[in-house]
Amino acid sequence: MAKDDEGEAEGGEGKKGLKGLLANKKLVIAAGGGLLLLLVGGGGAAFMMMGGEPDPAETAKQIVEEQQPTAYYYDLPVMILNLSTTENHAAYVKLQVALELSDENMLKLVEPNMPRVLDAFQTYMRELRVSDLQGSAGLYRLKEELQRRINIAVYPARVDDVLFKNVIVQ
Repeated sequence: MAKDDEGEAEGGEGKKGLKGLLANKKLVIAAGGGLLLLLVGGGGAAFMMMGGEPDPAETAKQIVEEQQPTAYYYDLPVMILNLSTTENHAAYVKLQVALELSDENMLKLVEPNMPRVLDAFQTYMRELRVSDLQGSAGLYRLKEELQRRINIAVYPARVDDVLFKNVIVQ
């Protein structure tokens, strides 16, 4: 009987061992599935956080391009003008200027009035002294005054800005 008890005990353990093995497989599969789900979910979350959204720099660039109106530019010829002096030596300024216009229609209105624009430049610039053009404040005042005089000369057209490409004072 001891052998039978042992056989039953072994048989019981054998069944219990098989049930335990099946239970372990289920546990391993469940753990593997959970790990897979965690990896896929974590990868998806990382993708959304890192690469899912557009680059802020590109977004800002697109916004600026959409908001910025197209401007048209008209280059004036290079001008060399003598300045007013009280001394015996002459003083000159060399200017390269571009006019900023809002649209192509303004460009068509400004071109026929170029002699008036150049005359406005010549008469105003000849009255300036070298000290009037020194520093950023002097150039700013020059820019504002030239824009005002040009807008008078080309009316009803409008020049949005006077852009200095080159200013040399000697």
